[in-house]
Amino acid sequence: MKRKQVLLLVVLIASFHYGESQPPRLSPADSTARKRSQDSVRQLTEQDHQKMMDLLHITSLRPGANGNDPKAPNAANYDEAKATPFPDLPDPLILKNGKKVTSAKIWWNQRRPEIAEDFDREIYGRVPKGLPKVNWEVVSVLNEKNGGFDVITKKLVGHVDNSSYPQIKVNIDLTLTTPANATGPVPVIMEFGFIFPAGARPPGPPTLSNPNAPPPPPSWQQQLLAKGWGYAILVPGSIQADNGAGLNQGIIGLMNKGQSRKPDDWGSLRAWAWGASKALDYFETDNAVDAKKVGVEGHSRYGKATVVAMAYDARFAIAFISSSGEGGVKLHRRNAGEIVENVAGSNEYHWMAGNFIKYAGPLNWGDLPVDAHELVAMCAPRPVFISAGEKGDGWQDARGMFLGGVHAGPVYKLLRKKDLGITEFPPVETTLIDGEIAFRQHTAGHTPVPNWPTFIRFADKYFK
Repeated sequence: MKRKQVLLLVVLIASFHYGESQPPRLSPADSTARKRSQDSVRQLTEQDHQKMMDLLHITSLRPGANGNDPKAPNAANYDEAKATPFPDLPDPLILKNGKKVTSAKIWWNQRRPEIAEDFDREIYGRVPKGLPKVNWEVVSVLNEKNGGFDVITKKLVGHVDNSSYPQIKVNIDLTLTTPANATGPVPVIMEFGFIFPAGARPPGPPTLSNPNAPPPPPSWQQQLLAKGWGYAILVPGSIQADNGAGLNQGIIGLMNKGQSRKPDDWGSLRAWAWGASKALDYFETDNAVDAKKVGVEGHSRYGKATVVAMAYDARFAIAFISSSGEGGVKLHRRNAGEIVENVAGSNEYHWMAGNFIKYAGPLNWGDLPVDAHELVAMCAPRPVFISAGEKGDGWQDARGMFLGGVHAGPVYKLLRKKDLGITEFPPVETTLIDGEIAFRQHTAGHTPVPNWPTFIRFADKYFK
């Protein structure tokens, strides 16, 4: 596939992930190249998915939920009475030998490693040993303004050492922006986001200015700058492609020397989380950043990556987990909106370990050794903010994400931290930020934007 075709496809996919902007406008020639790229990626993805099914000796999978046609035989369920076919959740405070976890020491030394092993083997995959070093290069430093704030923006590239397999190059894209008038290191929130490459046209149609229109509200970046904090944007696609066709490229392909994955190898979510940890390595060397106060944020599939990054790297101080849904903090055992079978299918399996596919075929959700509440529990005792929308966000199952927080509560309490404080799903716009597990569902759709002010208020308790 030609490089221009790959670039066009990446731009198109990324524009849909955040759920707030239209895809870039493309010329007819670019549209043709995009279509060819999509077809090629789809074909290679399906081949890799079938190869993993063959490795697992799986002949067929159950279909995922259909979120488009309510009359389809497999239509997505939104009836709460049918949402809990497997009501018994694994207990995060019961060891595999049946004994109860009664102290923080037992949690850290025994139970948490057990849970992590199950997630590694069955859900997100194992990070390989001997990962290469990342050498960070500051490509440019700009003094600029953002909404009236004077800022310093550094463009960085993390060059991954590929001496073990020079055929594959991985260069991690990261930008860091901090207040120009800061007198010392500042807290930073890093987003799993996307930066359009040079020359790409911005998304959406042009708009005519209306002198009588109210000014737009501050962006999330401007809200952080108003607190005196900084922000960073990490580009996940520069670490690992968001499709199965790219599994023999990126950091996963580099470690496998271009070969296919084994069933317990890591997927894109853990690869993106690894990239976030490498960015944090850089922040620890930058005098403008208070590396003890670095948070991570992501929306939708990047909300999934956010909780994985938070769970596996104890250096992250706080997480803003937006609309993460299935594969994130939503309980796997829930039949509401997107389900296990959707993520195990060829469109999304690359996020997970190959072994995850089993639970959409010969096994069922109740066979999973762990569930999403235990991933939240792995973040303890650090604060996590679980965010959801209402209209247009039902696919993500706000109640299922809320329950992921609820059932992590006993671990937070064991570690002398506060849980959500309630167990019944609250009305929309209810703000729960008194404990280390926080939750809020806003009235808008599939977007984190309305919850940024609440998250900043939540984070301020820990960043003062």
